[in-house]
Amino acid sequence: MADAGQAADDPTVREGARRYEGAELAVSYEVARCVHAAECVRGLPTVFDVGRRPWITPDGATAAEVAEVVERCPSGALQYHWPGHPERTGGPARLVLHQDGVLHARGDFAVATPHGERRETRAMLCACGHTAHSPFC
Repeated sequence: MADAGQAADDPTVREGARRYEGAELAVSYEVARCVHAAECVRGLPTVFDVGRRPWITPDGATAAEVAEVVERCPSGALQYHWPGHPERTGGPARLVLHQDGVLHARGDFAVATPHGERRETRAMLCACGHTAHSPFC
């Protein structure tokens, strides 16, 4: 289990997330945030396979390949921790409001949650108020 110091700089240590350990990096998955865009399973089926248990095997590809595919996850449901290789933020926060009431956020930003503030690089935030996972869609 991670200690408080590790949790501060490890995005995979989060309330409600399941962590999958690999030799070089760890990947976490928060089912409540997933919007099933399938970027992971299309991008790296050797690592992300919903028909297998565990469905995430970080050692199924290089750490760099896994990190690149995790960064495609639009909701931020997937995160990785690779010591010495922080996630690329893509610069300042960018927000795009879609007609379906989803606010897509990318970049470096903080989100206030019921569990406290946390740093994010990708998220799909609820703009309609009808989510059970506030502030996430």
